[in-house]
Amino acid sequence: MPHAEMSRPLPEAVTAWLGAFGHALAMGDSTAAAALFLPDGHWRDILAFGWDIRTTSGPQEIARVLGQALPATRPHGFRLAAGRTPPRHVRRAGQEVVEAFATFETAAGHANAVLRLLPDPDAPGELRCWMLATSLDSLHGHEETTGMRRPTGEDFSRKFGAENWLDRRNRARAYADHDPTVIVVGAGQAGLAIAARLSQLGLDTLIIDRQARIGDNWRKRYHSLTLHNEVHVNHMPYMPFPPTWPVFIPKDMLANWFEHYVEALELNAWTGTSLTAGSYDDAAGHWTVTLRREDGTERVMRPRHLVFATGVSGIPIMPNLPGLEDFQGTVMHSGAYTEGSAWKGRPALVLGTGNSAHDVAQDLHASGADVSMIQRSPTHIVGIRQAQAVYSIYAEGIPIEDCDLLATAMPYPVLIKAYQIATAHAAIEDAPLLKGLADRGFKLTGGEDDTGFQMMYLRRGGGYYFNVGCSDLVADGSIGLVHFQDIERFTATGVLMKDGREVPAELLVLATGYRNQQEVVRRALGDAVADRIGPVWGFDDGGELRNMWRPTGQPGLWFTAGSLAQCRIYSKFLALQVKAAELSK
Repeated sequence: MPHAEMSRPLPEAVTAWLGAFGHALAMGDSTAAAALFLPDGHWRDILAFGWDIRTTSGPQEIARVLGQALPATRPHGFRLAAGRTPPRHVRRAGQEVVEAFATFETAAGHANAVLRLLPDPDAPGELRCWMLATSLDSLHGHEETTGMRRPTGEDFSRKFGAENWLDRRNRARAYADHDPTVIVVGAGQAGLAIAARLSQLGLDTLIIDRQARIGDNWRKRYHSLTLHNEVHVNHMPYMPFPPTWPVFIPKDMLANWFEHYVEALELNAWTGTSLTAGSYDDAAGHWTVTLRREDGTERVMRPRHLVFATGVSGIPIMPNLPGLEDFQGTVMHSGAYTEGSAWKGRPALVLGTGNSAHDVAQDLHASGADVSMIQRSPTHIVGIRQAQAVYSIYAEGIPIEDCDLLATAMPYPVLIKAYQIATAHAAIEDAPLLKGLADRGFKLTGGEDDTGFQMMYLRRGGGYYFNVGCSDLVADGSIGLVHFQDIERFTATGVLMKDGREVPAELLVLATGYRNQQEVVRRALGDAVADRIGPVWGFDDGGELRNMWRPTGQPGLWFTAGSLAQCRIYSKFLALQVKAAELSK
């Protein structure tokens, strides 16, 4: 959009749109409000106009949904957001737009909005909305206890002879005489983020994790692991990483930070603890769950909410492979792989060609193993630097709080377009590498509808690799390549190919992914609950992730997962819903 088309300052033009929108809503005229959208306009709402995450497209449908929400929501006070990035011209999904931040009030609380506006084709000098994102920020009277609202500490300070802070902490996390309101299953980034948010809203929350130490879910992974996206995207709620940290965070640095995070934010956590059984009492509105501690003791608790934060990676998939029972070498899932020194000079196979498979293969190669990868399906390959393009808003020089709002503001139909553009650009940048892989026989894909790795992650949690060097080793033949469809069967000493060759192996690493979180629930809570909620992760018909950070088919059961950024952003919205559910009792 040429900047010259605007006949007045951007703040004035955006304020005019907000005024018209707010007036239409105040009058209860959802049709007039929806007329301020372009024919291909979209509205994504996160809890501001209803207790769900929902995308609505087209003025007619926007008018219908607005009309249903207005009586209970009572939105008012639409205005530009003070202290946030001012209205500006930016490029989003290949389109030049006016982007602005706004705030407003609802019957429930304070809310934010992100607007992406284009010139009105019917009214020169005016703007119409292409994308609107609205999100609840806080509940009236129940704001987070941060900043000026932080606790004074007077209830345990200078009370000689009484409990001090440490006494209170030890009592709180022991749960000797009470049960938590919420139990969070899993102490990775998802579990810690939601527990921190819930605690800030005054909800008694216990994190449980089967590992011995907080951070072990990262600490115990393969020796060479570092994060594949940059540090400025990955901060945790309330405690950003130090500015001295490297761009790509090593696993052990992150694991140690998680341990510190629990202590610094006064989170209650039981390690060495598993959820072994649970049932929901509809009449009483609570769960009855059995927790087993590492010493073999059990504790029955009755929380009102369970949050599964076991991640997209849950139960390892161990495929049934022809002849594998005859293989006399070592077989392990990639989740159990740590490092490859024991395999120096020995033949090894890695089944899979996603991120974990490539990292394991590269680590084995660096350790001196003779390693080959077995490719089962086409894989999307993108250079590590090109992969950062999808996080480009975090490099625009605006506050991370503003970036996080922008990250929520792309509805599914536009998200598809944006990722197609990023994927096409990356393919141009990576063209020499991709040609080398193709010449070697490596099967490539741009992902379903050419949307690349990000949509592959959101849809199914894998199928791609960020190249940090392994693809180069495959392309030049340093790491071997075997196609699964060419294998006849496994043998005692390797794999027999259909052409009669044998590829030797003493180690087989299964980089074959993990089962859906629905199956994690099935194992812990039984078939009835698992069937009631359905699949977790992947998109539903409305373009939102299934069962994530929103109500599920089972009362009192919630899910959170994803990258550090997703967990930081959406933990707020999940915590607000749990708090609202408690306030409604």
